[in-house]
Amino acid sequence: MIGDYTFSIIKPNAVRTGKSGPIMAMINEAGFEIAAMKMIKMTKEQAESFYEVHKSKPFFEGLIEFMTSGPVLVMVLRHENAVEEFRKLIGATDPNKAEQGTIRRTFAVSVQMNAVHGSDSDENAQKEANFFFSTSERFL
Repeated sequence: MIGDYTFSIIKPNAVRTGKSGPIMAMINEAGFEIAAMKMIKMTKEQAESFYEVHKSKPFFEGLIEFMTSGPVLVMVLRHENAVEEFRKLIGATDPNKAEQGTIRRTFAVSVQMNAVHGSDSDENAQKEANFFFSTSERFL
């Protein structure tokens, strides 16, 4: 099953501005199946734990503040070579460097407010999906 799914978050700015539907449409049109999805509002503790890998970086506090600023949509997405294919679909972290037609180029406001998160490896996809979803909540 590893390699066939990835994890994504539609971030607070995209949810707040009504971009979740268009983003999910792009995900579906690219051939991804939504295997699990829920809307949550991350607590500070959840966000700090999820982004712990960035704890020593200067943007950490701003990231936590941003990710707890409103509801997010967390999703497990199924597709062959899911991580790699989703990374292509979302584009570069910096929306100005992302290719035309990618989610971040289309919907991001800035590097931090880049509309979506996507796992960067199969290992992280599994870890991140497990962070938000029990196995009974996923249709894999």
